[in-house]
Amino acid sequence: MEIIIGLLIIAIGAFCQSSCYVPINKIKNWSWETYWIIQGVFAWLVLPFLGALLAVPAGHSLLELFAQTPSFNFWMTILFGVLWGVGGLTFGLSMRYLGVALGQSIALGTCAGLGTIMGPVLLNIFFPEMNALGSLTFAVILGVIVTLVGIAVIGLAGSMKSASLSEDEKKAAVKDFNFPKGIAIALLAGFMSGCFNVGLEFGKDINFGDLTNPMFKTLPATLLVTIGGFFTNALYCLFQNQKNKTWGDYTKGTVWLNNAFFCLLAGALWYSQFFGLSLGKGFLTSSPTLMTLSFCILMALNVVFSNVWGIILKEWKGCSKKTISVLIIGIVILVISCFLPQLV
Repeated sequence: MEIIIGLLIIAIGAFCQSSCYVPINKIKNWSWETYWIIQGVFAWLVLPFLGALLAVPAGHSLLELFAQTPSFNFWMTILFGVLWGVGGLTFGLSMRYLGVALGQSIALGTCAGLGTIMGPVLLNIFFPEMNALGSLTFAVILGVIVTLVGIAVIGLAGSMKSASLSEDEKKAAVKDFNFPKGIAIALLAGFMSGCFNVGLEFGKDINFGDLTNPMFKTLPATLLVTIGGFFTNALYCLFQNQKNKTWGDYTKGTVWLNNAFFCLLAGALWYSQFFGLSLGKGFLTSSPTLMTLSFCILMALNVVFSNVWGIILKEWKGCSKKTISVLIIGIVILVISCFLPQLV
């Protein structure tokens, strides 16, 4: 029963993440770079900080925790956050060229597979005594493979969509639709985004041990990863403010209340995925396989819900029944991938 609860919590977080781009449509008179960095303040700084405080028992502090953390683990967690930030930037571009459904599917699918594998592999390179590769059991590898198969099937549906629709129909569904460019960017986004889980692996012991509730143990590491990602995104957005001369966005007092609210909402929905991941893992401790696969499961569910949004937003409008059937098969495979490893 606890495993079902844990997976359900992760699924709720995935649904929230897949919905985080909806509030952005309500932001007024701000350029992309302005609203991206403001929502990032909430998503990558404020909310992760508040979440990390839940992992701090009474009489202790975050500063104390970070001070006692080995400097190598501390900075590697932040470093992979910086690299993940590159994935976050290109992630948005993948949706620009492929749409919410297909863009998230390819990027998050790549992220799911590589993120799950890269963490133990890199951890084993630096700390061979930890035997991190031992976590990559047959069940875990099977789960990753099935997830990637599901992503490949959804990618096939996207290719069929690209081949069957006229240019006007493509533009009607996704304004800047460009399948070759979008696929290349989505793969890069997925590879770099996988660094988030690598950062979590390096920071998995950054907590107060038995004094920290198991449901909150990964939240301090999550904060360090998102701080690194914020650094990357802030540099790029401020550069774009300078290049596009959009500094005046920050002085538009009449829209600040509206825009800050929707940036907060978008940030909260985005952060919910990793808050839910931490809570969910607290219920999965009896299954080492699901603990290792939890990040992969989160990304797979993100893909499922992003495609639900894609259907709602009519990004698949005009596609043949065969294309839609292939898409649904891909979604079903991803759902199966979440439970299959536990049955092996």
